[in-house]
Amino acid sequence: MSETTKTLLRGARLIGGDSADVLIEGETIAAVGHGLSAEGATVIEAEGQILLPGLVDLHTHLREPGREDSETVLTGTQAAAVGGYTAVHAMANTFPVADTAGVVEQVWRLGRESGYCDVQPVGAVTVGLEGAQLAELGAMHESAAGVVVFSDDGKCVDDAVIMRRALEYVKAFDGVIAQHAQEPRLTEGAQMNEGVVSAQLGLGGWPAVAEESIIARDVLLAAHVDSRVHICHLSTAGSVEIVRWAKSKGWNVTAEVTPHHLLLTDELVRSYNPVYKVNPPLRTEADVLALREALADGTIDCVATDHAPHPHEDKDCEWAAAAMGMVGLETALSVVQHTMVDTGLLDWAGVADRMSFRPAAIGRLAGHGRPVAAGEPANLTLLDAAYRGVVNPAGFASRSRNTPYEGRELPGRVTHTFLRGRATVVDGKLT
Repeated sequence: MSETTKTLLRGARLIGGDSADVLIEGETIAAVGHGLSAEGATVIEAEGQILLPGLVDLHTHLREPGREDSETVLTGTQAAAVGGYTAVHAMANTFPVADTAGVVEQVWRLGRESGYCDVQPVGAVTVGLEGAQLAELGAMHESAAGVVVFSDDGKCVDDAVIMRRALEYVKAFDGVIAQHAQEPRLTEGAQMNEGVVSAQLGLGGWPAVAEESIIARDVLLAAHVDSRVHICHLSTAGSVEIVRWAKSKGWNVTAEVTPHHLLLTDELVRSYNPVYKVNPPLRTEADVLALREALADGTIDCVATDHAPHPHEDKDCEWAAAAMGMVGLETALSVVQHTMVDTGLLDWAGVADRMSFRPAAIGRLAGHGRPVAAGEPANLTLLDAAYRGVVNPAGFASRSRNTPYEGRELPGRVTHTFLRGRATVVDGKLT
């Protein structure tokens, strides 16, 4: 038998609080305390660095199978590890669509083989994401992948009867339907947020009500059938109010916000740079401020990247022809530090809650989103919060480079990531 590996983190600030030593033995945190030592342990001097539970992303596009030119499970999980993630939920809009037990098991196995972070497949709600008939929800849940979260993300489940049936079906195993809230008739030809900027640029507008009307319907449906609904990439102040109201009723509603919707506004579209084209679109400054407040007060449960890699030819073209989406795994924690911590809206315990504890709980992901304490799985992220650096996509682990932050200075750098005690990132570099 091989000897158990030991790692000693010295002087890290546990979830941004007090400093302590953390001893990792094998896959587990063996001890947390002061003046710890262990014979043969690899010692990491972590004074001043923030030790967080490994981050969990509820919303990642890994593109495999079918679009390996954009990303693969391997490159996507490497990008995740560099960003401090130990688990990601892989969205179903692959080719073929992840709407059967066979496809979700393939993605799950690819994740296990990669070894950089756990991959939990998200199953499609409807066959082929076409919104017409329910996919094999039960079979996907019973598969080796153990699917709990289902989403047609990229498309909205716009048929209320289909949405009701899906919510009823997943109750049997405590599943959750993650809705991409976009009324399709209200967004035909839409290119950006509907407002002053779209009017001035003459680009087709994407009204806030297209998102808000679906969220309103779905929280009512979830309450009616007593099931769980999760709102993907919430982006407007009005959406925040609807979710806040639903939660005040005690309904089982959760919501996520992306890093880019916490920072960027539709004013950037004036450049016509397709790197800013995303679904849902970048909104107004007022929306951004409402989203930050809602994340701070817990109305929005978590941050999810909506990491959406595209090859350069799908982005390096005229605005109308460009694909929607931006990569986000490697910059998410920095953007959250910039928008939420450095502004005083969240402390590091709040970041741990919104980027690890809550997403793991929503996805029912065992072993992740756990306290930094003895006996817990050693899924950990070490962050140098004092670091400042300019984003350079040339150094990304992701196969794609479509980041809106190129050339922008952002704070924070993940120095180490541990997946069940094994370092996947050391000194900011993949192992």
